[in-house]
Amino acid sequence: MRFAWLVWLADEGRELGYSNGLLPGAIGTTAVLLTALLVGQALRRHRPAALACAGLVCAAGIGWLATH
Repeated sequence: MRFAWLVWLADEGRELGYSNGLLPGAIGTTAVLLTALLVGQALRRHRPAALACAGLVCAAGIGWLATH
């Protein structure tokens, strides 16, 4: 299932905002993941809030990259 999803993502990548190439898409995605990691670390004393906020930042960031 995961492999099929990755194949689909690679095939449809230009429609998901990665039409400028793999490098800009990888840089943007890495930046979003690092931001989510920082949010999670900032809230590490409150684990449920840290996981929820990091997940929200990650989903919102990758969604934004996919549509712009």
